[in-house]
Amino acid sequence: MSETFGQRLAAALETRGPLCVGIDPHAALLSAWGLDATPEGVRDFGLRVVEAAAERVGIVKPQVAFYERYGSRGFAALEDVMAAARAAGLLVIADAKRGDIGTTMEGYASAWLEPGSPLEADAVTLTPYLGADSLRAALSLAVRHGK
Repeated sequence: MSETFGQRLAAALETRGPLCVGIDPHAALLSAWGLDATPEGVRDFGLRVVEAAAERVGIVKPQVAFYERYGSRGFAALEDVMAAARAAGLLVIADAKRGDIGTTMEGYASAWLEPGSPLEADAVTLTPYLGADSLRAALSLAVRHGK
């Protein structure tokens, strides 16, 4: 197995410090940056943040809700931002706050943690509202793939 997420995180903290940059393209920020509240606008915002963060910090955390509100085009924008962040050597934490049971949680885990997935992240935020056992599928996949 390659390095675990914990090992990659420790290395990022050691070399680039403890800062994690959130990528939260809400309407007011888009407007302040001269961008439209569109899939293209959130993509451009995210790519600009990645470019600014590269070589300065080790971790970015895109807020998934600001992308998924645009449907498939928003998810395509998020895929571009996450791929650019990984290509820049940044760890990516998908701020998705997912939580469910059984095969639905397996689907979320696969979408965010499976190597090669278009939405592959190094980590994902989860919610345990349905009980700690509801996280089992995601945690198992994370361990299996060093996430």
